[in-house]
Amino acid sequence: MHASKIIIEKLELQPHPEGGYFKEVYRSDEIIKTSGLPERFTGDRNFGTSIYYLLEKEQFSSFHKLKSDETWHFYYGSPLLLHIINENGNYNRINLGNGLSANEFFQYTVLRNCWFAAEVIDKNSFSLIGATVAPGFDFSDFEMGTSEELISKFPEQKELIKRLTLA
Repeated sequence: MHASKIIIEKLELQPHPEGGYFKEVYRSDEIIKTSGLPERFTGDRNFGTSIYYLLEKEQFSSFHKLKSDETWHFYYGSPLLLHIINENGNYNRINLGNGLSANEFFQYTVLRNCWFAAEVIDKNSFSLIGATVAPGFDFSDFEMGTSEELISKFPEQKELIKRLTLA
């Protein structure tokens, strides 16, 4: 059995709506009330959350954005490529991995309201990462981008957006 299948089974990962597989492994039992949060949040949030996240071969995390910052942590497998477009349309490419001499990062934080996608660099392999969100993740803070919407905002990234969006 391929290593990624063993990891998916052992960690009990499930399909993620943005692509790949995930499992929530931590959700703080403490709550931040809506009144203590910025106006962009529509309800109470846990202090923080974290997941395991795995992409295999040609799978990708489709362009999406969150209302919270999200820190990606590299664990195992092929390095992962993060594609980030900030609110001003500036593009940044980050390699997550354990190759410090290859300018790879063990972790990287994607700031709130940035559109971002991810893909495995070695298309014959997989990438296992963790993602930590604070304030904690809630699907109401998650927005999946469409290629039409994102291309209209960021036409200079048209080919990348077409390749890394599900819709």
